[in-house]
Amino acid sequence: MTLSQSSDNDNPNPLELTAPDPLLPSLSPDEPLNPSERSRLKQALDELNAEAEAEFKAGNQSKAFDIWYREIRLRRVLGDPVAEVQTLGRVGGVAWNENNKQSVQLITARLEEIQQENEAEDSINLPLLKALGKAYEQIRVPGQALTVYEQILADARNQGDMAAVEATLKTMGELHMAWFDYPKAAETYEELLAQVQTDVPLEPLRERINEEVAYLQELAYIYDQDQQPDQALPKKQQLVDIYLNQGNDTQIPALKIAIASDYNSLNQPEKARQTYQEAYALAWSLQQFAHASEALQPLAQLYLTSKQPEFALQVYEVLLQVEQQSYNYYGLMNTYDNIGQIYLEMNNYPQALAAFQKGLDLAESLQHREAYFVNKIQLVNRQNL
Repeated sequence: MTLSQSSDNDNPNPLELTAPDPLLPSLSPDEPLNPSERSRLKQALDELNAEAEAEFKAGNQSKAFDIWYREIRLRRVLGDPVAEVQTLGRVGGVAWNENNKQSVQLITARLEEIQQENEAEDSINLPLLKALGKAYEQIRVPGQALTVYEQILADARNQGDMAAVEATLKTMGELHMAWFDYPKAAETYEELLAQVQTDVPLEPLRERINEEVAYLQELAYIYDQDQQPDQALPKKQQLVDIYLNQGNDTQIPALKIAIASDYNSLNQPEKARQTYQEAYALAWSLQQFAHASEALQPLAQLYLTSKQPEFALQVYEVLLQVEQQSYNYYGLMNTYDNIGQIYLEMNNYPQALAAFQKGLDLAESLQHREAYFVNKIQLVNRQNL
């Protein structure tokens, strides 16, 4: 029994060597293995894999891959393409991790050959397609993997198997995310979200809500990364609504801050200010002082941007209370700096001097930025002459 001949005699493809193998019985090429021979060969191939792994761990990579190539050649003899593809993916993953480009190329070519043979068949071999998709993932060929998953998805839709549709879309979404293809990822997760929100439930209500939350979180993240605040904002608002219905207030302040940031990016400062205020109020009531601070700082900046320094000062005075409550001395120091800057621009030198002096006291205790505050105090004194 022989395997296919390589067309390149100078550099033979190790996956297509034709030399007789001691593990194969002396049969004619057309004679199949009997059940006993197949069982013995499967066991021998598992042993070959264990041998290759031992060589690899010992640092003998070249020898390990030679053994793995032999395993792959012999897997083909068994006539089980799924097992061969799984082996190709396993070995290919090791090759990719070791930056073994030649092995990855050889394995990719063999996977493509199997894929083409499968596409020539009249019926769909789902186990083989799933194995191919996974193998392409292992060797980091996302385009080929997604082509396979598209076939699986089309078949699941034709069969009306919504569970399979959902599972395949999840896999495709994760693959798009892994390769930072945010537009395709958004398209996939939007479909998943629509399915869980509108289709007949396939699982209990609690699980459906958990899935809805997961998809909304993914979409909010995707749109943030793709710098689409107009798309991210409604997803975050839907999350807020779900958490409100659940009585899960602890998740809301951070979301409100993110929503306010989106409003700001969309040049809607009034809505941004209102949402920052809501975020602060809830965070303060929940004693989430870090989030309270995160809401107040951009709120103050919004008032400064709109030429309303008096309101900004009011916000900073509240921020001082938050930083004191959380013992955030660096935050206190920076807030006094901001207050001093505003009073300085307003030519209110006594108040500016008082703020910078408090900032200096904190800077000295922290041994950080002392020179900066000394210079500010000197600047105020010169201008106040």
